[in-house]
Amino acid sequence: MIRFGVIGTNWITDRFLDAAAKVEDFQLTAVYSRTEERAKEFAEKYEVEHIFTDLDEMAESDTLDAIYIASPNILHSQHSIIFMNKGKHVLCEKPAATNNEEWKSMVQASKENNVLLMEALKTTFVPSFQSIKENLSKIGKVRRFVSVKNQYSSRYDSYRSGTVLNAFKPELGNGSLMDIGIYCIVPVLTLFGTPQSIFAQGMLLSSGADGEGTIVFKYEDMEAVAMYSKITNSTMPSEIQGEDGSIIIDSISDPKKVEIQYRDGTSQDISMEQEGNAMYYEICEFVGLIKRGETESAMQTFQLSTDTMSILEEARRQIGIKFPSDNR
Repeated sequence: MIRFGVIGTNWITDRFLDAAAKVEDFQLTAVYSRTEERAKEFAEKYEVEHIFTDLDEMAESDTLDAIYIASPNILHSQHSIIFMNKGKHVLCEKPAATNNEEWKSMVQASKENNVLLMEALKTTFVPSFQSIKENLSKIGKVRRFVSVKNQYSSRYDSYRSGTVLNAFKPELGNGSLMDIGIYCIVPVLTLFGTPQSIFAQGMLLSSGADGEGTIVFKYEDMEAVAMYSKITNSTMPSEIQGEDGSIIIDSISDPKKVEIQYRDGTSQDISMEQEGNAMYYEICEFVGLIKRGETESAMQTFQLSTDTMSILEEARRQIGIKFPSDNR
């Protein structure tokens, strides 16, 4: 049994624990919150005995083997290193850091303490994404990948009313690129590797956070386009266009319906059956790695996270998104 603690008592942690309840050998044993009241409230919901309001005390505790970190993006690196230095395995919500300097420090802590570190990004683990990889050759030479995720944030309603919540505070490392755009970026890098160059543009809100954006990836013989937003919705699917057909993906962050449409007019459904909560697969990977004594995922590799950080950093530079960590 792998005993987990959680940092973060928000909706994403609830969703994580919903998926984890189906994973063999997962046990929630500890909860952290900045306030004791909130920690107790969350712990009672999941019948957890151990609560903490001090991160160092939690990291020292023998009540947990691993930690799931869902604190604000700007704190991911700091929190991860605290726990790895105390021998705890770390599953850190995407983006795992706000820049490559932070990420490299996390990887160093993982290696020095011989503990597992993995960025939690569900897409590449789900069966239907694996099916995309296995069937990619069927559409011939790929010429374009349009990767789309436009998801209107409920917190934008507050923003429009004059209240800036955490989701639109760049001082916390948040914004459309970091929270949503990463879902579009990682599949591009997973399937096609690092590009020769990128061109990024986006719309900055008055808070300094970006509301939406577009990134064009240039490869030698193809291009990819990532389109993402937290201030608009879209029903547009993602699409990998090849010379002999296209793969249509219903949702790039959580692919369920995936179909090949061949140039001759025929089609093939390559969707795979999967759990309703796609976070299940990343948790299975993480728990399995711990049980096997491994410290790096072969799918969500350190290099993939490094490449992702590089794209995020360059896109932020081009768009003009500033974080406090840029000045460290």
